[in-house]
Amino acid sequence: MGNIDIGGPTMLRAASKNFPSVAVVVDPADYAWVGQKLSEGGLTIDDRRGLAAKAFNHVSTYDAAVTKYLLKSDSADEELPGSLTISLKKITGLRYGENPHQNGALYSESNVPMGLAGARQLHGRELSYNNLMDADAAWRTASDFADSTVSVVKHANPCGLASRNDIAEAYLAAYEGDTVSAFGGIVAFNRTVTAAAAEAMEPVFYEVVIAPDYETRALEILQKKRNLRILAIDKQPDTPAYDLRPITGGVLVQASDSIEEDPTSWTVATQRAPSDAEMKDLAFAWKAAKHIKSNAIVFAKGLAMVGMGAGQPNRVVSVHLSQRSSGIRPKGQF
Repeated sequence: MGNIDIGGPTMLRAASKNFPSVAVVVDPADYAWVGQKLSEGGLTIDDRRGLAAKAFNHVSTYDAAVTKYLLKSDSADEELPGSLTISLKKITGLRYGENPHQNGALYSESNVPMGLAGARQLHGRELSYNNLMDADAAWRTASDFADSTVSVVKHANPCGLASRNDIAEAYLAAYEGDTVSAFGGIVAFNRTVTAAAAEAMEPVFYEVVIAPDYETRALEILQKKRNLRILAIDKQPDTPAYDLRPITGGVLVQASDSIEEDPTSWTVATQRAPSDAEMKDLAFAWKAAKHIKSNAIVFAKGLAMVGMGAGQPNRVVSVHLSQRSSGIRPKGQF
């Protein structure tokens, strides 16, 4: 708290208020053109107004960061704050949004982008809005598991997911979960991509692959795929305190779903208790379902998703979809 700057923001506000007579520059990226204009005769009133707006935005971003720090709570049970101030900084423009007629851009909540917003692109064409949406879903899913895990995502839903001791085997098990839907999807690894994993991916067309790191040989193999976008993501930032969803005239806010389930606390509701292996599969399926759009049904076996139904108003239809994709014919009726 002792490092919070009081005088600096005050001077910036005062200078910005007086923009008809003062040019206030807060962004080093503006030094060159401002200096050139000064040498050529001076800044216009519109130039100074734009710089003032940028300065006020800079100060409000600083104030928002201080507010966020003071409101931070480690308890999900705490009452949500009476007001929220969110400052976003544009990282890059996108070709378009979800559809070609919509503008799109990527913003970061901090001056040092983290997570997917700060991922390094090692290969491939410009990322699209939909690429980033699906890459985020894939990375959130894979990184939610402690074991070596691979997720394959299509239209924001995991269509393949598996955990194995070996990351190449995890990829193969995830891919085999739905080889049709995987085509043109996004693949996320929560471990370094090995050469064996890259070779296993080679025959399949993917839009994006994202991982913490890549072996040199793995990168060489993947870079041969001209249309593949390769992303390296640094340490996952802390789970955001809140989830926000715009609605007409407002925003819905909830505490983020970061709870870790404890299978040992579960109550068995069937006549036969699950075996240890079945209980592990149930825990795997429960976590997988968290990342699938409701109504979400997951069939899991051997720490791999073998069937999935998502986004259906009728949950029974989701079960039918899971059964059809898995090839499993359960006993009884549903």
